[in-house]
Amino acid sequence: MSNSLKINSNPKVGEKLETYPKAYQKKLQYLRKLIIETAKEEGIPEIEETLKWGEPSYLAKNGSTIRMDWKQKKPDQYAMYFKCTSKLVVSFKEVFKDTFNYETTRAIVFTLDDKVPESELKQCIAKALTYHKVKHLPALGLKS
Repeated sequence: MSNSLKINSNPKVGEKLETYPKAYQKKLQYLRKLIIETAKEEGIPEIEETLKWGEPSYLAKNGSTIRMDWKQKKPDQYAMYFKCTSKLVVSFKEVFKDTFNYETTRAIVFTLDDKVPESELKQCIAKALTYHKVKHLPALGLKS
C-alpha cells in the first residue's frame, strides 16, 4: 500500500479549528490525525479537506464524507459525523455496540474525558473513506 497521500486542504479548515475552545481544538486535531493516518494506511491516494456546513470535512474518491465538529449548543461533547442515509453508523452500532456513543444514524459522539478507542474508530474511518467499495458487504466488512 502506498503511503503517499495528497491532501487537498482548504486553509479555512485550519481557521475553523482555531475557533473551537482550546481543549476541543486538541481533540479535533487528534480526529484529523486519525483520518489522515487511516487514509494513508488504506492506500488512498488523495483526500479533500474542506468545510461542509461550516464543519471540517474529509472526502476520498470512493468514500462518504466524514465531518467533525464541536457545537456551542452541546458544549460538553464533540463528534465525528457521517452521512445519515448511509449504512455507516448503523453498521458501526451493529459491530462495535456500546464501544461508542452514537447520535442517531449520523454521528459518533465523544466527551472531553473519553478515551477514544483508536483502532475501532480507525476501522470506522476506513469504511467511510472507502464506502462505495464496501457498502454491499454485510456490516461493511467490519470486524469487532
